[in-house]
Amino acid sequence: MCAAHAASDTINPKVRTITAFLRLDRSKYEAQIDDAMRVLNAAKAEFARRGYETQTVRIVTQPFAELVKGLSDTEAISFLRALDDLSQKDGFMPNVGPAMLHDNDDPAAMRLLAQVLSTLPHLNASAIIADDEGIHWKTIRESAKLVRYVADHSVHSQGTFLFAATAMLKPLGPFYPGAYHTGAGKKFSLGFEGASVVQQVFGSTRGDFDASVSELTRQLTIHARVGEEVGNALAASSGWEFVGVDPTPAPLGDASIGDAIEQYTGSTFGSNGTMTAALAITTAVKAVKVKQVGYSGLMLPVMEDKRLAQRWAENTYEIDSLLAYSSVCGTGLDTVPLPGDVSEERLAKIFSDVASLAWKWHKPLTARLQPVTNKRAGDKTDFDSQYLFNTTLHSAH
Repeated sequence: MCAAHAASDTINPKVRTITAFLRLDRSKYEAQIDDAMRVLNAAKAEFARRGYETQTVRIVTQPFAELVKGLSDTEAISFLRALDDLSQKDGFMPNVGPAMLHDNDDPAAMRLLAQVLSTLPHLNASAIIADDEGIHWKTIRESAKLVRYVADHSVHSQGTFLFAATAMLKPLGPFYPGAYHTGAGKKFSLGFEGASVVQQVFGSTRGDFDASVSELTRQLTIHARVGEEVGNALAASSGWEFVGVDPTPAPLGDASIGDAIEQYTGSTFGSNGTMTAALAITTAVKAVKVKQVGYSGLMLPVMEDKRLAQRWAENTYEIDSLLAYSSVCGTGLDTVPLPGDVSEERLAKIFSDVASLAWKWHKPLTARLQPVTNKRAGDKTDFDSQYLFNTTLHSAH
């Protein structure tokens, strides 16, 4: 049975993202984006034909400093505003890549990016805080400064949602905000909203590690192979290169990875057994036999997952818990809300912990930290986003 037909006996997850990678020429970027959108929309149409809804299509440019090279800050912001506006007109999510790839990069790009994230509502970006050569201590400090600035200067402190510090993450992964590339472009990858698949599997296997891994591997493979078939066919017809699937089972809303883990453990997220469930998911993901890119692990985004947001409010887990789970999975600290008075120094320490863990185990991790100005421990966040569930802040310590 081919993968397209095999998928019919399961509940198809949404395609979270089809992500294109481009090297924009500012003199003809609109035509380049038109070309990318033709490829992305063709992929979206083929997924629809096979019974899969696509949630987002995305376009990642060359790294931020290269994109705006030769422009004054005013000119750069004007160009980026036009790109932000175009993304809304054409229906894609834009990402301008890392402002610092290496620790000796000019931090001026990070200062400019802080202004951009504080004023433009759709551009995603990142910074790399660890790679194969080591931990980027200067970039960590600059990331902390950026997050502190953006929290204080964006509406509802929401600009921080669009920035991630990434460690040991390779190029061409599809998930935001950490997606980036350094090459010529005209490539694409994809990822599924596969938390619904984990919910379905764990609902029937309930705590049996071997059975859970076996069945989850089977189910994730069904959908990943559909993705691979679509990607390869489109590459053959378009001239673009398909680089792979990130099988990480992304959650969003009611497609909750937190709920799936609770079905596995039979208790609240954060209790004994949570790490074992995380290992089961990651083991299954790594066993999916397709060309893998990106994290290929497990996402635990505190505010993008309804159950995780609920349990955070109930204080059943904290930052150190997430770091512990990250030792057997991924993707680090994602959409973690923090009190408004969290210091730049503490932010740098949190980034350092993520970089240290990632570098020690050579695994990709992300930190997306979201301080909320004028909110204290015990207060509820008031983010205004279709992607975020508001929750209660923990004390900074």
